[in-house]
Amino acid sequence: MTIKVGDRMPSGTMHTMTENGPAPVSTDELFKGKKVVLFSVPGAFTPTCSAKHLPGFVGNYDKLKAKGVDTIACMAVNDAFVMGAWGKDQKTDGKVTMLADGSADYSKKLGLEADFTGYGMGIRGKRFSLLVDDGVVKAVNVDEGEFKATSAETMLDQLG
Repeated sequence: MTIKVGDRMPSGTMHTMTENGPAPVSTDELFKGKKVVLFSVPGAFTPTCSAKHLPGFVGNYDKLKAKGVDTIACMAVNDAFVMGAWGKDQKTDGKVTMLADGSADYSKKLGLEADFTGYGMGIRGKRFSLLVDDGVVKAVNVDEGEFKATSAETMLDQLG
């Protein structure tokens, strides 16, 4: 079942890259008491994700923070090493938290996994964005094809 507005975010663990290597990130801690924008891309270093999706959130960091967002997080079904490298490449440090959902476990808990085996990529996450306030979903956006609904600009509009 796909997560929807009003639902509580499921508990889970993802990973982020630190100076000391991969470290677990509890979703309970990620969302507790904070307004969080979580967006997902089908894969790090992929064309649309690298040219538009992630750069949009990095470029709109100040505007999102001004609208009360505490944390902006990017999730992909990649390992923490890849997400760390992609974050460095895209200059996300201090702006966007890069989260690895290496086995698509969290994507599946959200009901937002996608089968990309036909492209040689296995099970991935759909391109989506969520606005979460203290663990409760306030907005769900999913792109089915064209990149638009999950952009930083759409999220800014939703924040008012």
